Amino acid sequence: MDYTQPGCPYQNAYIERFNRTYRQEVLDLYLFTSLKQVQHITEHWTTIYNTERPHDSLNDMTPIDYKLTL
Repeated sequence: MDYTQPGCPYQNAYIERFNRTYRQEVLDLYLFTSLKQVQHITEHWTTIYNTERPHDSLNDMTPIDYKLTL
């Protein structure tokens, strides 16, 4: 199994971008009171991220819109 160095965006740019976006849009915006709350908000955010949120790598299209072009 290969590992990347923490915070080294050139070794795995996609996951580093995801981590930055998750940190900015979830972790930095909420003051969590329980692990269950973190899980709930993360599940909701992940659904939006994977379906409705525009992505730079998809020419600013949402994943759903991109799938329709295939």
